[in-house]
Amino acid sequence: MKNLILAFCLLISNVIMAQSEIKGTVVSDGRPLQMANVILRKSNKATVTNEKGSYTLKNILPGNYEVIVSYTGFKTEKIAITVADSTELIVDFELKETHSLDEVVVTGTLKPVSRLESAVPVEVYKTSFFKKNPTANVFDAMQNVNGVRPQLNCNICNTGDIHINGLEGPYTLVLIDGMPIVSGLSTVYGLSGIPNSLLERIEIVKGPASSLYGSEAVGGLINIITKNPNNAPLFSADSFVTDWGEWNLDLGFKGNVGKTASVLTGVNYFNYSNPIDNNHDNFTDVTLQDRVSAFQKWNFNRKSNKLLSLAGRYFYEDRWGGELQWNKSYRGGDEVYGESIYTKRWELLGAYDLPTVEKMRFSFSYTDHDQNSVYGDMPFLAQQRIGFGQLTWDKKINKNDLLFGTALRYQYYDDNTTATIEEDINWIPSLFVQDEIAFNDTHKILLGARYDYNRNHGNIFTPRFAYKWKINDNNILRFNTGTGFRIVNLFTEEHAALTGSRDVIVLEELKPERSYNANLNYLKKIYTGNGNFIGLETTAWYTRFSNSIIPDYDTNPNQIIYKNLDGHAVTKGVSANVDMIFYNGLKLILGATYMDVTKTEDEVTTQQILTEKFSGTWAISYRISDLFLDVDYTGNVYGPMRLPRLGDLDPRSEFSPTWSVQNIQFTFNKFKNIEIYAGVKNLLNWTPNKGNPFIIARANDPFDKNVQFDGNGNVQATADNPYALTFDPGYVYGPNQGIRSFFGLRYTLR
Repeated sequence: MKNLILAFCLLISNVIMAQSEIKGTVVSDGRPLQMANVILRKSNKATVTNEKGSYTLKNILPGNYEVIVSYTGFKTEKIAITVADSTELIVDFELKETHSLDEVVVTGTLKPVSRLESAVPVEVYKTSFFKKNPTANVFDAMQNVNGVRPQLNCNICNTGDIHINGLEGPYTLVLIDGMPIVSGLSTVYGLSGIPNSLLERIEIVKGPASSLYGSEAVGGLINIITKNPNNAPLFSADSFVTDWGEWNLDLGFKGNVGKTASVLTGVNYFNYSNPIDNNHDNFTDVTLQDRVSAFQKWNFNRKSNKLLSLAGRYFYEDRWGGELQWNKSYRGGDEVYGESIYTKRWELLGAYDLPTVEKMRFSFSYTDHDQNSVYGDMPFLAQQRIGFGQLTWDKKINKNDLLFGTALRYQYYDDNTTATIEEDINWIPSLFVQDEIAFNDTHKILLGARYDYNRNHGNIFTPRFAYKWKINDNNILRFNTGTGFRIVNLFTEEHAALTGSRDVIVLEELKPERSYNANLNYLKKIYTGNGNFIGLETTAWYTRFSNSIIPDYDTNPNQIIYKNLDGHAVTKGVSANVDMIFYNGLKLILGATYMDVTKTEDEVTTQQILTEKFSGTWAISYRISDLFLDVDYTGNVYGPMRLPRLGDLDPRSEFSPTWSVQNIQFTFNKFKNIEIYAGVKNLLNWTPNKGNPFIIARANDPFDKNVQFDGNGNVQATADNPYALTFDPGYVYGPNQGIRSFFGLRYTLR
């Protein structure tokens, strides 16, 4: 018996002595990566790296293994090893950031799929891209995305919309987590105040997507993806100030409610209360704002691991612009001109995977937008409510990857203008189907169709076709074609509609706008022998619109005339994006777009107002590892665009010059969990008033008290008004804010 015990002890001792240890570090560009996941495949061993990027795996038995390291935003690396008796192995990892070509996207097909495998071209922009030029809202952040331009529509209130490939804001659908909660009236406000701490990435589809998303996805769509609470840091804070007096704060918190759910909360606060008038017209150059937004997202833990997510956001903003001596005591009066906007928004969205064997998901959203605004002495009071519910069934049958869906959209709109005679209530039921057929690893096609019913326009059918040819792993060709539609609501926030004296004239039964689109996309990846990477993506597109509805304020100054365009509109062009990552720490993201956007009526073709022929964007980054310093140089350039003048006597330029806004930022990241950044925005100090005698027409007489009209309502040229103008702040094509410095601090606790 003693011999057996002795033999057993010797055996145990030999096993213990035979066990080994694996150590190493995980870095990126020389910087340690904390909380990277380290897994030893073929064992039950796993750990995470510490603040120095180090890890240790103990008590490893002899054998063959594979060490796998993963980290969000970086390419997963694997190393095969052989462990002998009682050894200590050093296995280090150098992770490289994943470029957007390898991202998983959901926007193009409503299914998670690798961007390289998607038959629909989807552009992906991660938070690291937007950190290169920090902004206080998503609207401004779009300025460095190729082919996408935030367009200001008013010099005073600074409201605007998003242009994609030259198409105006109403043609762009904005989603949050796939739900269409930003629409029409509320686009600029819905894009403001989304806390950057909650932003995971932004996916952009250019071209009609109505077969999946319905009305408004005619020119393209922007899908803002928020973080999954399970993957978010415990706490994050990001704040910056500018020498103009702007202050922005983003906070993010993550917590667990027992084993029931994980919760992510984000808060954004922005304040600018320093009136500046650098062009000396007695009007604020930039709208003053006081804004707060709170967002919370819950992910519930289910035994089946199926999704149950619920999120909500509250947004409030008080913004005003106008004459420098304006204060709230003048709101709505005709003594001192000011444009004051109070906005309140509630948003709710969620997703629930049904407890069925089949993959079925119910998604929903609801928004309530209340706006109380005055433009001088003209009030604009509006309410918009949008409810949306959608049920999808994801089914694979052999080579067919099918998606069936049904949706119901509720729309409510009412305002006090003459453009809205009575409140507009509409229910739009929809059915859609999609079939993605993979013939082999090389060829794939996607067929789709959607049916919508609108009580004003009847039955609407939108088909879709896409083809992807994977020539090889580094060359992909895509062809997409389809139709889109947009149901136009007769409301507007234009100043001309707020006079109260105009009659609304609808000359015919309005038909929904329709579009027919085709685009060809080519993507190429180039890997060089020294570890450099180049990604090239180019797209050519052609879109033709019929039944365009444009409110006519010019034919009769006493009327707003609505009718379908007696002709057609066309947007066509080509764009290219280049991503370059070099082993020495240099990264370049370059974009260029050339387009031709025209409208043809009565055989006369004109260039669309506020649409540039060409544009370019860039983001050049370089990391100086020895100094723990990142340098980011970003910017854009836009070609001439036709501008909205008031008549032949208007001395302001008919076309804008070629103009550019450029920025530089320095980020210091030596300290644990902390980034310190500073830089200069608008390095060239460009503003649209350069080369023009004035930007705001009749800024000295904003209530038109000294403007004279003839019997037909036409403005007369007088000694006091030699150019026959009325007050007009709509001559705007770019931001009116000059050069400014900024300083910021980020803190992240994982």
